[in-house]
Amino acid sequence: MLMVGLTGGIGAGKSAVAARLAGLGAVIVDADRLSREVVAPGTEGLAEIVDTFGDRVLGPDGALDRAALGSLVFTDEPGRRALEAIIHPRVRTRTAELVAAAPPDAVVVNDVPLLVESGLAPTYHLVIVVQTALSIRLERLTRDRGMTPAEARRRIAAQADDAHRRAAADVLLTNDGTRDELHRAVDALWADRLLPYAVNLRDRRVAQPPRPERVQADPSWPEQYARLAARIRRAVTPADLRIAHIGSTAVPEPDPVDVIEIQLTVPCLGDADGALAEQLADAGFPRLPETGRDTPRWPERVHGSADPARPVRLYVREAGWPGGRP
Repeated sequence: MLMVGLTGGIGAGKSAVAARLAGLGAVIVDADRLSREVVAPGTEGLAEIVDTFGDRVLGPDGALDRAALGSLVFTDEPGRRALEAIIHPRVRTRTAELVAAAPPDAVVVNDVPLLVESGLAPTYHLVIVVQTALSIRLERLTRDRGMTPAEARRRIAAQADDAHRRAAADVLLTNDGTRDELHRAVDALWADRLLPYAVNLRDRRVAQPPRPERVQADPSWPEQYARLAARIRRAVTPADLRIAHIGSTAVPEPDPVDVIEIQLTVPCLGDADGALAEQLADAGFPRLPETGRDTPRWPERVHGSADPARPVRLYVREAGWPGGRP
């Protein structure tokens, strides 16, 4: 199934995007909600928090006083890590249970506020980042959540900045306008990219975008390659294989073609078949049919992308062949 990561800074409107995707048919896994569930009264998670931080983090009703706990760990790095060690494994376990219960052809959207900070981007086929101007976020936090301006700024500063989130984004949704404008953008993303991607992934089929044309160089190509390479690296783990950015998007040349070309080097070309081919297909890189292809200058296997909006050619080549050296 297609696994999508959804994130954005506090006050950016991520929840509005998640709600719209749910209305279109996505299965939403809300990390914030799960983080509350796993420390609800009577859970092992809450018992461990009390053991670690004391009963001063409990409210009069015996439930977790999140404000009190937050004040303890906000500026205490060891305390924050101890809290994460309690909550994060339980959230991961519950997330896996919800994903396993989803229909096999579902589009699963993981709503994760700290997706970038936690380094989770390579675990998804696609990452959506909701971005909103700082002034609008501050207004929303003070108006809708009752924060003081100083508190809102502190909360924003504690998260990844916009530049880091943009670097992780396959899709950047700008939410500076009206709710209707945001909905139209989400609807188009669902129809034009997410649903076709999900079908291609299920059918192990490479997306067939329009014939690539010569374009002007895009300064974001290295970042796009880095995201793709991180997914490939995770897909082939525990194997430690060399991955390289090649082709006209990797080196300056006139009139490049907007196709990210990647080389994956294996010790033996036979390793490119079987489990490795399935791992790459699961990660969104199905193998291209070999019928009708020209005989290459050296033995290789060629994969493409199931994502209709990001053309990719992934060449799996054997070390030692002329094409096996970046």
